[in-house]
Amino acid sequence: MTRVLVVEDDPQLVRALKINLQARKFEVEEASDGGSALRLAAARKPDVIVLDLGLPDMDGIDVIKAVRGWSKVPILVLSARHTSEDKIRALDAGADDYVTKPFSMDELLARLRAAARRHEAPTASQADEVTVVMTDEFTVDLVAKKVRRGERTVRLTPTEWHLLEILITHPGRLITQSRLLLEVWGPTYGENTNYLRVYMAQLRRKLEADPSHPRYLITEPRMGYRFEP
Repeated sequence: MTRVLVVEDDPQLVRALKINLQARKFEVEEASDGGSALRLAAARKPDVIVLDLGLPDMDGIDVIKAVRGWSKVPILVLSARHTSEDKIRALDAGADDYVTKPFSMDELLARLRAAARRHEAPTASQADEVTVVMTDEFTVDLVAKKVRRGERTVRLTPTEWHLLEILITHPGRLITQSRLLLEVWGPTYGENTNYLRVYMAQLRRKLEADPSHPRYLITEPRMGYRFEP
């Protein structure tokens, strides 16, 4: 049974989440503040954390950073903060996804199930053994640093490869523009989002069946990109 830690100080919302999650066979733990959340996360080892950012004792961003100091558990932010800047701060701190209040319970449950599936994927030590990523359109060999479409080798530039490698090694996870720019181009290129647009367009032309309607290399406007396997 998937264990979910709900970190939220609104009792009515906690009750609604608990009813809906338990009806779908999730085991639910709850915390109304950041301190309790950190203690429960350490003691109970949840499979997913659903986290509000506006907590009474500390900012949810600090909870994310604290958890990320020792755990890779998926963190799904559920917050009334809706600006791109708020979302990027949470994602850069280590959150896996972000749902804005008010929200659809069906959407939240779908994202929660996706996060739980990613948590059930190979562990870090097992992931070292996963050297090939396959889709219906292309195959990526992470060790040989080669990409193929059918019988044809796709030639990528070193920058294209680095960008693709980051995305495909974090399947389903939104990687922010700032993180991609930092890791691929370095700290002096933090505002050069046009670099990302150009290189993502190049990757889509080389890998996607329909580059104008990508299936695998997805844009989250003003936020970042994700690889959907």
